[in-house]
Amino acid sequence: MTTTNSELLGLAFMAFFIITLSSTARYYFKFFCFIVLSVVCAVGPVPFMLLRPRDYRNALLPAYLCTKFGKMLGASFEVRGRENVNRQHGGVVLMNHQSALDLVVLAYLWPIVGRATVVAKREVLYMFPFGLACWLWGTLFIDRKNQNSAKSAINNESKAINEKQAKILFFPEGTRGNGDALLPFKKGSFHVAIEAQGYIQPVVISRYHFLNSKAKLFNRGQNIIKILPEISCAGLTKDDMPTLMERVQKLMQSEYDALSDESLAINNLSKSL
Repeated sequence: MTTTNSELLGLAFMAFFIITLSSTARYYFKFFCFIVLSVVCAVGPVPFMLLRPRDYRNALLPAYLCTKFGKMLGASFEVRGRENVNRQHGGVVLMNHQSALDLVVLAYLWPIVGRATVVAKREVLYMFPFGLACWLWGTLFIDRKNQNSAKSAINNESKAINEKQAKILFFPEGTRGNGDALLPFKKGSFHVAIEAQGYIQPVVISRYHFLNSKAKLFNRGQNIIKILPEISCAGLTKDDMPTLMERVQKLMQSEYDALSDESLAINNLSKSL
C-alpha cells in the first residue's frame, strides 16, 4: 500500500470517527450528502428529460431515487390518505414547510397526486444544473420580490388546473418553520384555487423531531405524510378568501399537532424534544 493510500485511509477513518462522535459533524455531513445526492438524482436523467421538456413525468425517476436515499440518511416517511387523491381533476396541494428535506416529501407525493407542478422561487432556476432539471419537469418559478409578476405567472398556471388536470403544489407558509405552530399562510395558493374554482388538497407532514437546525442534530426518524380530503372552492370569491384561509390553516394545524404527537410515540421520544 502506498503512502498516499495510507494517508487517505487514515483521513477516512478520522472522518468516520469524528462523525460518529460529534452530532454537529454528523449534521453537516448528512446535509452535504443530501445536497450532493439530490443534485445527482435530479441531473443524471436530464438527457432523457430533454426528449419531453416541461413534463411532470420527468421527475418520476428522480423522485424514486430521492425516497431511497432519504431512507438511507434516516428520513423515512409513511404516506396516508392516498384514497383522498382524485387524479381526474386538477387542484392546489398545500403542504407545511419545515426543511430542505421537504424535497423528500415532494418525492413521495409526485407519483401519487398525478400531473404535478411545484412552485419555487426564481433563484432556484439559476442553481445550475439542478435548476435546469427543475425546469424540465415543469417547476413554476416565481419572483417573490415582484408581486405583479408572481401573480401573473401563477394565474397563467392556474388555467392548467382545469385544462390539464394539473395539481399545483405549494408551501403556503412561504418559508420554513419547525416549531409547534404553523406559520401564517400567504394568499397566493388560495388565490389560484378560487380563480380556478377548483379544489384544495391539504397535506400535513408530522414535525421533524429527528432534525434540529439550532442544536445541529440530524438523527434517524419515522415521519408521517397525511393527505386530507379535498376542499371545494366552487362558488367562492376573493371575499371568501380570509375565511377559507382560516379554515384550512386550523384544519392543518390540528392535524399537524396530532401527527407530531404520534411521531413522538413512534420514535420513542419525549414531548420536550
